[in-house]
Amino acid sequence: MAVPERILFVTPEIYPLIKTGGLADVSGALPVALAGTGLDIKVLLPAYPAVLAKLPDARPLLELPDPGWDTGISHLLEATLPGSDIPLLLLDCPALYDRPGGPYQSPDGADWQDNVYRFGLLCHVGALLASSDSPLDWKPDIVHCNDWQTGLIPAMLHYSDVPHARSVFSIHNLAFQGNFAPEWVTRLGLPASSYAMNGVEFYGKFSFLKAGIYFADQITTVSKTYAQEIQTAEFGYGMEGLLQFRNDRLHGIVNGIGQDWNPEKDPHLVQPYGPDTLDLKAANKAQLQNSLKLEAAPDAPVFGMVTRLTHQKGVDMVLDCALALLQEDGQIAILGSGDAHYEYHLRQLAHEHPGQISFTMGYNEKLARHIFAGSDIFLMPSRFEPCGLGQMYAIAYATPPVVRRTGGLADTVVDATEAAQAHGSASGFVFEEAHPAVLMKAVKRALACYRDKDAWRALQKNGMRHNFSWTHAARSYAEVYRHAAQTAEYKLPDSLPPPDAPAKKTRKKRAPSAGK
Repeated sequence: MAVPERILFVTPEIYPLIKTGGLADVSGALPVALAGTGLDIKVLLPAYPAVLAKLPDARPLLELPDPGWDTGISHLLEATLPGSDIPLLLLDCPALYDRPGGPYQSPDGADWQDNVYRFGLLCHVGALLASSDSPLDWKPDIVHCNDWQTGLIPAMLHYSDVPHARSVFSIHNLAFQGNFAPEWVTRLGLPASSYAMNGVEFYGKFSFLKAGIYFADQITTVSKTYAQEIQTAEFGYGMEGLLQFRNDRLHGIVNGIGQDWNPEKDPHLVQPYGPDTLDLKAANKAQLQNSLKLEAAPDAPVFGMVTRLTHQKGVDMVLDCALALLQEDGQIAILGSGDAHYEYHLRQLAHEHPGQISFTMGYNEKLARHIFAGSDIFLMPSRFEPCGLGQMYAIAYATPPVVRRTGGLADTVVDATEAAQAHGSASGFVFEEAHPAVLMKAVKRALACYRDKDAWRALQKNGMRHNFSWTHAARSYAEVYRHAAQTAEYKLPDSLPPPDAPAKKTRKKRAPSAGK
C-alpha cells in the first residue's frame, strides 16, 4: 500500500458537540492537526440529539444497509465540525441514539442496557465504510478507532472477505472495556470461532476492547509511560499479557491541547494574560473568588480542581487533605461530577466552610477555564492517568499542578526540583505514593514556592514555555499510519499467551462498567 492519504476517524464523542472526558477533546483536536499535515480525514460518530442540536445544517447523505439487528433504519448525515473544515459523518439511528441522557448512560447515571447494540452498530458502519463495500466513493486507507466503543472494527475487518483499510486502535483508558455477554458475538455478526482466548473472549465475557487490541494492525495509547504501565499487572486490567505480546505494534503518543487553550487569547477570561503580563492573572483570580463566593483574599492560595469525581482521580486524597489546605490559609475551587459519595462529601465541605471551599457539580466549559486561569495551584493526584489534559491546561495557564508520577502526568510535568528550576524546565510538583500525607507534602513544597514570589514567577514562566500543541502528536500518528499501511497486514498466530500469563498469581483489578 502507498503512503496513506485518507483516514476514517471513528469516535463515540467529540468536542464541541458531545463530551464526557478527554477523548472528546482528542477527537476534536487531533483530526484538525492531522488535516494540517496534508491528510484527508473524515470523522464518524453517532448522531446523538446533542450533536444534531448543534449541527442544524446537517444534511442527509444516504441510507445504510440494514444489518438485520431489529434496530430500525439508519442513515448517514454529513456536516462539518464547528470551527474547522473537518467533514463529519453522523450515524443517525433514532432507535439507538435519539434519547435523553449522555452518550453512554441514562439521565440517572446507569449504563444504557443496549450499549452493545449502540456501539456495535457504530463498529459495523465503521467497518463497512473502511471496506471496498462502502457506499461512499471516498475509501479510506486507514480506519483509526478510539476506545472500546469502536473496538469491534478491527475484528470485523479481520473476518471480512473483501479488501479493506488497515486499522489503528487507540487506547485512551484501559479501565473501560465494553464487556458483554457471549451471545452477542454472533448477534453482532462475528463468527462463533472468534469467541476464544485467541480472539474476543475475556474472562467469560465478549470484550470490545480486547477485540481492538487483538486484531488491530497498530495500537496506540496516549503517553509513553502509560504504554509501559498497561503491560503490568497493576495497570493492565487483565490485558497486560496480550499487550506485552503485541508491544512491537504498541506506540505511546502524548496528547496535545488545542490552540484555543491559550490565556492570551481565551475569550472566556475576564482578563487575558501571557508570560510577559502575568500580573494580569490576578484579575481572573479575583473574578473566580467573586463568582464562587470565596473570600476576596488576593494572597490566599487558591487550589483548583476540574475532574471526574472517582477513586482513579484521587478525590478521596483531596477530601482527606481539605482541612489541612484551609489551615494553610488556602481556598479550594472544585468542578466535577461522578461518584455520589464524593459529590455528597464535597457538598458538605462547601456548606461547612463557606467562603473557603466551593464545589460546583457537573461540567461547565466556561467555569473550567475560569478555574484554570484563576487558581494558583492545580490539584491532579490521579492514581493512574493515561495522559490527562488538565495538567497541560494548568501549565499553559500559569497554574502549576501538583500531580502523581503516573502515565501522562509523568510525561508532561517536570518536578520543581532545584536542578529543574535552575535549568528552566520545571513546570509543577510531582509526588510518588498515592497517599494523602504524600500529597500534602508535595502541596507544602508548592506553597513554599508560591510564597517566594520570584521563584513562583519563574516557575510559571517556565511552564508557559512548554509546547503542548498537537503538531508533534499529529506527526507521530501519521508515522503510525505509515507503519500500518506499509508493513504486512497483521496475521494472528495459531496461539497466543492468555491475557494473564505473565502474572497468574497476581489478583487483577476488576474493570468498571461498560460505560465511560
